[in-house]
Amino acid sequence: MLAGGAARRLGGADKPGVRVGGRALLDRVLAACSGAAVTVVVAEPRPTARAVEWAREDPPGAGPLAALDAGLRHTAAAYVVVLSADLPFLDEGTVQQLLTALQEADTEGVLLTDSGGRDQPLVAAYRSAALRRELAALRAEHGELTGLPLRRLTGALELTRITDPVASFDCDTWDDIAAARARIREHGHVLDEWITAVKDELGIDLDVDTGILLDLARDAAHGVARPAAPLTTFLVGYAAAQAEGGPEAVAEAARKATALALRWAAEADDGTAPPPTAPSGTGSGTGAGTETGTGSGPGTNSGTGTAAPEPRPDAG
Repeated sequence: MLAGGAARRLGGADKPGVRVGGRALLDRVLAACSGAAVTVVVAEPRPTARAVEWAREDPPGAGPLAALDAGLRHTAAAYVVVLSADLPFLDEGTVQQLLTALQEADTEGVLLTDSGGRDQPLVAAYRSAALRRELAALRAEHGELTGLPLRRLTGALELTRITDPVASFDCDTWDDIAAARARIREHGHVLDEWITAVKDELGIDLDVDTGILLDLARDAAHGVARPAAPLTTFLVGYAAAQAEGGPEAVAEAARKATALALRWAAEADDGTAPPPTAPSGTGSGTGAGTETGTGSGPGTNSGTGTAAPEPRPDAG
């Protein structure tokens, strides 16, 4: 994974660390290739959601070909998936599709193309021998790889192309970041995105049947549908159970989930209102006014002006 670019169109921001759906772009891409035997990230080391090997091109900032060469030195695998660190919608299914197509094709690489038909060489799977051959040829021709564009390598390879406008979408500008953040909040995506973010935050490796849980929560709450709340509560409980802890473990898991929820909400903040404040404890209040517990929703005002909490989605 190449994650050491200058991000000039983002004003030099730390692009791999920019959050979409509460998760760093780098962590989102790492989740998509979690089945790899070896995962190498070419960049300065940083905290990540899962362990990786770190590499760095010499000199730092020497460009994508130098970075690719540095990453290849950490693996002897016959096939490698080469990814940029700014792909918010890449998933494991797409990575497996690239590898399967490469293994079945009589070509040297398989890459995605975007909606305009443009090649995305950093969303691709390659035969390592072909990459090493062309990198050696370019080094022999130019003396070094510094500053050479990636197309000098891919132009010499026999490639298969797969069109996938969603998985190939990359975030080069703040407009791209805004578009990615908006898409994950669409009705068809928001729950899967949220639950994945919570599981990553809590360190849970668990496939959740959200349909069954939502049906159960809807029945238990007498038709009051606040889907994210019961699912998040379930994951908090599961994390505490894995830690074999008591109330302290539940409190810590709830704190992490609350912090994630605040980051999630802050991305949608239009700047006209301050972000919500994290609750001071993990219990839920029963008094009048707005209620901010880990298992209850915001309060509403009755017709008489007395504030009363809404039915809790996790309540019977």
